[in-house]
Amino acid sequence: MDLDNIKAVVFDLDNTLVTSGMDFQALRRVIGCPLNEDLLTYSDSLPDKQDREQAHQIILDHEMSDALMSQPMSGCYELLEFLRQQRFFTAVVTRNCRQATALKLSHNNIKFEQVITREDFPAKPAPDSLVSLANQWNLPTDSVLYVGDYLYDLQAAANANMPSCLVTHGHSPAFKDQASLVVSELDELLVLLKQCDE
Repeated sequence: MDLDNIKAVVFDLDNTLVTSGMDFQALRRVIGCPLNEDLLTYSDSLPDKQDREQAHQIILDHEMSDALMSQPMSGCYELLEFLRQQRFFTAVVTRNCRQATALKLSHNNIKFEQVITREDFPAKPAPDSLVSLANQWNLPTDSVLYVGDYLYDLQAAANANMPSCLVTHGHSPAFKDQASLVVSELDELLVLLKQCDE
C-alpha cells in the first residue's frame, strides 16, 4: 500500500483510539444472542418490541459505563495532532451509539469534526459510512485509510474499496492478512506517515 497517496484517515473508536473493556460474550449471554451472531443485528431483529427495547437498553448501559472507564490508546494524541498539522481529513466511524461515542470522546478530550455512529448508517462491515465520507471530501476511496482493530473494520474498508490499517496491540489475529497495513500500535502508523512526509 502506498501511504503517499493517503489524504484522509478514518478511525474506529474502541481499542483503536481509546480502550474498551466491553465484554461482548457476557452481553450475548444476558440478551440471549447466539455466539455466532452479530449482537446488534440480533437485538434489532427481536420480534417482540419490549424485548428489543430491553436489549438496546442493556447494550447502551454497558457502552456508557465503558465510556467512563476508557483511556486513550498509545500514540493516539500524537497521531491525531500530526494529522491535524498536515491537514488530513479525519473522522470516526464506530458501531457504538451516538450517546456513548460522544461521552467517550469528551471523556478522553478527543475532537473530530466528523463522527459517524450506528444511528447514522448501517453498522460495519457495511461500507456506507466510509463511502459517504469519501464522497463528502471529494476523494477517491483508495486515498482514504481506515484504521481499526477488528475484522469488521477490515471488511468495511474492503467493501468500500479502501485500504485498511489493522492495529494489533501485539496480538496476531487470524484475519490480519486481510489488512492493507498491519501495525502494533498507533505510534507505528505515525512513524510511517512521518516518513512519507519527509
